[in-house]
Amino acid sequence: MKYLGNTDEYFEIATLDKNPYLQEQAIEGQFSMLWFLEDDNSMVIDAEARSFNQNEILFLTSLNNIEIQQIKKHHFLRFNKAFHCIINHDSEVGCRGILFYGSNNTPTLRPNNEQLSILETVWKMLVIEMKASDNLQLEMLQMMLKRILLLSTRMYKSQTNYQAIDEGQTDIVREFNFQVEQHFKEKHSVAEYAALLNKSPKTLSNLFSKLSGKSPLQIIQSRIMLEVRRLLRYTDKPISEIGYEVGFMDIQSFSRFFKKHQGVSPSVYRTND
Repeated sequence: MKYLGNTDEYFEIATLDKNPYLQEQAIEGQFSMLWFLEDDNSMVIDAEARSFNQNEILFLTSLNNIEIQQIKKHHFLRFNKAFHCIINHDSEVGCRGILFYGSNNTPTLRPNNEQLSILETVWKMLVIEMKASDNLQLEMLQMMLKRILLLSTRMYKSQTNYQAIDEGQTDIVREFNFQVEQHFKEKHSVAEYAALLNKSPKTLSNLFSKLSGKSPLQIIQSRIMLEVRRLLRYTDKPISEIGYEVGFMDIQSFSRFFKKHQGVSPSVYRTND
């Protein structure tokens, strides 16, 4: 079922045994949620093999490269920026929120029984509301989508260490990840992003250490590697051109960087893929 608004708003929900829609995910500005209803689902996301079981929930953006291996019964939800992100541009549940801040993050949520019950209720309401046709439909659908994203954001924060930082610090983390998504091809140092955020590199390092995840430098380098793996896997571009595209001026430094993080040279990776 699809909703098409008067000013390009797009919203879609479906319950499917398989998902041909994901092959269309590359449309810029679209965001998706997959709620798996059975075990043994497998996909390759940005050249990384991933598996998913019953009642796990995955969030994707149009930046993700998707290869479907096996998807069983699931709920599928997709919307565009015009539907949601204009009214929630800079909130935690917006398109720069922690669920959607870039292709370097594809969170998988594992709701508990209480959270599942709430999600199931909201999904039933969505199905009913998609059949409405009055002038309140858009606002109702937006409210229910926001409810899903709010609950999902809470789940994500509880499954990670986001509870260890306050709201202002969360905003810094989100903005850092957003800036990395925008500038990773030309800015490779923490100091460059610290300058964009008017923070010191030490402040960023201390903040990310509270999350017990990747350091700021590791996030930058992971985003570069993600892009390189994509280009090696999905394009025929020469390796030297790929290195130049992500900010390396010579093939030697690019090859050293890639081998340090991947364990093999770019040519070997492409041959073995």
